[in-house]
Amino acid sequence: MKILNVYTDGASRGNPGPASIGIVFKDSAGKIIWEQQKELGKATNNEAEYQALIYAMKNVRRHHPDKIIFHADSELIIKQMRGEYKIKNPGIQKLFLEAWNRKIDLKIETEFIEVPRGQNKEADALANKALDQGKLGI
Repeated sequence: MKILNVYTDGASRGNPGPASIGIVFKDSAGKIIWEQQKELGKATNNEAEYQALIYAMKNVRRHHPDKIIFHADSELIIKQMRGEYKIKNPGIQKLFLEAWNRKIDLKIETEFIEVPRGQNKEADALANKALDQGKLGI
């Protein structure tokens, strides 16, 4: 079984403020096989976290996994995607629905795991790098 470990992180300075995402795909041996950073413009931290998840979901098929394990340090995102937390914010509801529908459309076994920030350092570094490099002048 080919397992793809996906690490996502969103960053926002100002909440809402300039925001970005960082994504790292690793194979089952822990080797980085794809990474991405991207500026978002203005967003809240939770919106950026969801945007990172959605962007990752748009890019997983090219790696042909049998199972995807999504890792994030956002308790809110992970527990909402597991159905453990309700979604009250209308903006987050929209992003959740997009992520949920993409998960279903993947037709691949998925799992969502909350990890400590230290285990998500590569994705966090990419998100912050996007903020630092771009100065979000988009």
